[in-house]
Amino acid sequence: MSSIAKLSVSEYRRMIDGGVFDPADDRRLELIHGELREMSPIGDLPAWLVEWLNDWSLSSLPRALVWVLIQNPVDISALDSVPQPDLAWLKRKDYRHGRPTPGDVLLLIEVSDSSLRYDREVKGSLYAQAGIQEYWIVNVPEETIEIYRQPLGDRYGNVTTLRRGDVARSLAFPDVALALDELFGEPA
Repeated sequence: MSSIAKLSVSEYRRMIDGGVFDPADDRRLELIHGELREMSPIGDLPAWLVEWLNDWSLSSLPRALVWVLIQNPVDISALDSVPQPDLAWLKRKDYRHGRPTPGDVLLLIEVSDSSLRYDREVKGSLYAQAGIQEYWIVNVPEETIEIYRQPLGDRYGNVTTLRRGDVARSLAFPDVALALDELFGEPA
Protein backbone atom coordinates (compact mmCIF):
# COMPACT_ATOMS: atom_id res chain seq x y z
CA MET A 1 0.00 0.00 0.00
CA SER A 2 1.61 3.17 -1.14
CA SER A 3 0.85 6.67 0.07
CA ILE A 4 -0.32 8.96 -2.72
CA ALA A 5 -1.14 12.28 -0.97
CA LYS A 6 -1.83 13.93 2.43
CA LEU A 7 -5.45 15.10 2.82
CA SER A 8 -8.09 16.01 5.37
CA VAL A 9 -11.39 14.13 5.34
CA SER A 10 -13.16 17.25 4.03
CA GLU A 11 -10.65 17.58 1.15
CA TYR A 12 -11.09 13.90 0.39
CA ARG A 13 -14.90 14.31 0.33
CA ARG A 14 -14.61 17.33 -1.99
CA MET A 15 -12.42 15.32 -4.35
CA ILE A 16 -14.97 12.48 -4.41
CA ASP A 17 -17.90 14.88 -4.89
CA GLY A 18 -15.96 16.72 -7.61
CA GLY A 19 -15.38 13.55 -9.62
CA VAL A 20 -11.59 13.58 -9.22
CA PHE A 21 -11.44 9.79 -9.05
CA ASP A 22 -12.24 8.04 -12.34
CA PRO A 23 -14.88 5.36 -11.69
CA ALA A 24 -13.50 3.40 -14.67
CA ASP A 25 -10.15 3.15 -12.87
CA ASP A 26 -9.91 -0.16 -11.01
CA ARG A 27 -7.73 1.31 -8.25
CA ARG A 28 -9.12 0.88 -4.75
CA LEU A 29 -8.30 3.83 -2.51
CA GLU A 30 -8.92 4.75 1.11
CA LEU A 31 -7.86 7.61 3.39
CA ILE A 32 -5.79 6.52 6.42
CA HIS A 33 -4.35 9.14 8.80
CA GLY A 34 -4.56 11.78 6.07
CA GLU A 35 -2.82 9.64 3.47
CA LEU A 36 -4.60 8.48 0.35
CA ARG A 37 -3.58 4.85 0.14
CA GLU A 38 -3.96 2.32 -2.57
CA MET A 39 -5.49 -0.90 -1.31
CA SER A 40 -4.25 -4.33 -2.34
CA PRO A 41 -6.21 -5.93 -5.16
CA ILE A 42 -8.54 -8.58 -3.78
CA GLY A 43 -7.76 -12.17 -4.76
CA ASP A 44 -10.31 -14.79 -5.74
CA LEU A 45 -10.51 -16.59 -2.38
CA PRO A 46 -10.68 -13.41 -0.25
CA ALA A 47 -13.34 -12.02 -2.62
CA TRP A 48 -15.37 -15.21 -2.22
CA LEU A 49 -14.98 -15.10 1.58
CA VAL A 50 -16.23 -11.48 1.67
CA GLU A 51 -19.31 -12.53 -0.32
CA TRP A 52 -19.80 -15.61 1.89
CA LEU A 53 -19.58 -13.49 5.06
CA ASN A 54 -22.05 -11.01 3.59
CA ASP A 55 -24.53 -13.79 2.82
CA TRP A 56 -24.05 -15.33 6.28
CA SER A 57 -24.47 -11.92 7.95
CA LEU A 58 -27.64 -11.08 6.04
CA SER A 59 -29.20 -14.45 6.80
CA SER A 60 -28.13 -14.53 10.48
CA LEU A 61 -28.57 -11.01 11.82
CA PRO A 62 -31.81 -9.25 12.81
CA ARG A 63 -32.34 -7.04 9.76
CA ALA A 64 -34.43 -4.55 11.73
CA LEU A 65 -31.36 -3.74 13.85
CA VAL A 66 -28.36 -4.01 11.51
CA TRP A 67 -27.06 -2.79 8.15
CA VAL A 68 -24.41 -4.99 6.56
CA LEU A 69 -22.10 -3.14 4.17
CA ILE A 70 -19.38 -4.53 1.92
CA GLN A 71 -16.26 -2.45 1.25
CA ASN A 72 -17.94 0.86 2.03
CA PRO A 73 -16.40 3.81 3.89
CA VAL A 74 -16.54 4.50 7.60
CA ASP A 75 -15.87 8.14 8.55
CA ILE A 76 -13.21 8.52 11.23
CA SER A 77 -12.73 12.27 10.81
CA ALA A 78 -11.00 12.68 14.17
CA LEU A 79 -8.13 10.62 12.76
CA ASP A 80 -8.30 11.98 9.17
CA SER A 81 -9.37 8.53 8.00
CA VAL A 82 -12.03 6.97 5.82
CA PRO A 83 -11.21 3.26 5.73
CA GLN A 84 -13.20 0.78 3.68
CA PRO A 85 -13.43 -2.44 5.69
CA ASP A 86 -14.39 -5.57 3.81
CA LEU A 87 -17.53 -5.94 5.93
CA ALA A 88 -19.21 -3.65 8.43
CA TRP A 89 -22.12 -4.35 10.75
CA LEU A 90 -23.74 -1.01 11.55
CA LYS A 91 -26.57 0.17 13.73
CA ARG A 92 -29.65 0.35 11.55
CA LYS A 93 -30.38 3.98 10.68
CA ASP A 94 -30.45 6.23 7.62
CA TYR A 95 -26.93 6.89 6.33
CA ARG A 96 -28.16 8.66 3.19
CA HIS A 97 -26.76 12.03 4.30
CA GLY A 98 -23.58 10.95 6.04
CA ARG A 99 -21.20 8.06 6.30
CA PRO A 100 -21.28 5.83 9.36
CA THR A 101 -18.94 6.86 12.17
CA PRO A 102 -17.27 4.74 14.88
CA GLY A 103 -20.31 5.12 17.14
CA ASP A 104 -22.43 3.37 14.50
CA VAL A 105 -20.13 0.35 14.16
CA LEU A 106 -21.09 -2.96 15.74
CA LEU A 107 -18.34 -4.99 14.06
CA LEU A 108 -15.72 -4.46 11.35
CA ILE A 109 -14.26 -7.40 9.42
CA GLU A 110 -11.22 -7.47 7.16
CA VAL A 111 -10.52 -10.54 5.02
CA SER A 112 -6.74 -10.70 4.83
CA ASP A 113 -4.38 -12.55 2.58
CA SER A 114 -1.61 -10.34 1.20
CA SER A 115 -2.80 -7.43 3.41
CA LEU A 116 -2.50 -9.33 6.72
CA ARG A 117 0.30 -7.25 8.24
CA TYR A 118 -1.36 -3.98 7.15
CA ASP A 119 -4.73 -5.06 8.56
CA ARG A 120 -3.14 -6.04 11.89
CA GLU A 121 -0.85 -3.07 12.35
CA VAL A 122 -2.27 -0.08 10.47
CA LYS A 123 -5.99 -0.80 10.42
CA GLY A 124 -6.00 -2.50 13.81
CA SER A 125 -4.33 0.53 15.36
CA LEU A 126 -6.69 2.91 13.55
CA TYR A 127 -9.80 1.01 14.63
CA ALA A 128 -8.58 0.85 18.25
CA GLN A 129 -7.82 4.59 18.28
CA ALA A 130 -11.31 5.23 16.88
CA GLY A 131 -12.86 3.20 19.71
CA ILE A 132 -14.27 0.46 17.48
CA GLN A 133 -15.35 -2.11 20.06
CA GLU A 134 -14.86 -5.22 17.93
CA TYR A 135 -12.71 -5.95 14.89
CA TRP A 136 -12.18 -9.32 13.19
CA ILE A 137 -9.46 -10.33 10.77
CA VAL A 138 -10.24 -13.38 8.68
CA ASN A 139 -6.70 -14.70 8.22
CA VAL A 140 -6.92 -16.53 4.89
CA PRO A 141 -3.48 -18.24 4.84
CA GLU A 142 -3.86 -19.68 8.35
CA GLU A 143 -7.65 -20.24 8.13
CA THR A 144 -8.21 -18.44 11.43
CA ILE A 145 -10.21 -15.49 12.72
CA GLU A 146 -8.41 -12.99 14.91
CA ILE A 147 -10.86 -11.22 17.22
CA TYR A 148 -9.84 -7.82 18.60
CA ARG A 149 -11.80 -6.30 21.51
CA GLN A 150 -11.36 -3.69 24.26
CA PRO A 151 -9.70 -0.77 22.45
CA LEU A 152 -6.93 0.81 24.56
CA GLY A 153 -5.27 3.75 22.82
CA ASP A 154 -3.78 2.46 19.58
CA ARG A 155 -4.20 -1.26 20.31
CA TYR A 156 -6.72 -3.78 21.57
CA GLY A 157 -6.53 -5.18 25.09
CA ASN A 158 -8.14 -8.50 24.20
CA VAL A 159 -7.00 -10.51 21.18
CA THR A 160 -8.20 -14.05 20.53
CA THR A 161 -7.38 -16.34 17.62
CA LEU A 162 -9.99 -18.91 16.60
CA ARG A 163 -9.16 -21.96 14.49
CA ARG A 164 -11.02 -24.67 12.60
CA GLY A 165 -13.46 -26.36 14.95
CA ASP A 166 -14.09 -23.06 16.78
CA VAL A 167 -17.12 -20.80 16.56
CA ALA A 168 -16.93 -16.99 16.40
CA ARG A 169 -19.56 -14.84 18.12
CA SER A 170 -19.79 -11.08 18.12
CA LEU A 171 -20.29 -8.90 21.18
CA ALA A 172 -23.30 -7.25 19.54
CA PHE A 173 -25.10 -10.51 18.69
CA PRO A 174 -23.67 -13.38 20.77
CA ASP A 175 -26.44 -15.73 19.65
CA VAL A 176 -25.21 -15.49 16.04
CA ALA A 177 -22.54 -18.15 15.53
CA LEU A 178 -19.97 -18.43 12.74
CA ALA A 179 -18.39 -21.89 12.51
CA LEU A 180 -14.91 -21.56 11.06
CA ASP A 181 -15.21 -24.97 9.39
CA GLU A 182 -18.25 -23.67 7.53
CA LEU A 183 -16.51 -20.42 6.52
CA PHE A 184 -13.34 -22.07 5.21
CA GLY A 185 -14.99 -25.19 3.76
CA GLU A 186 -13.33 -28.55 3.37
CA PRO A 187 -9.59 -28.52 4.15
CA ALA A 188 -7.42 -28.44 1.05
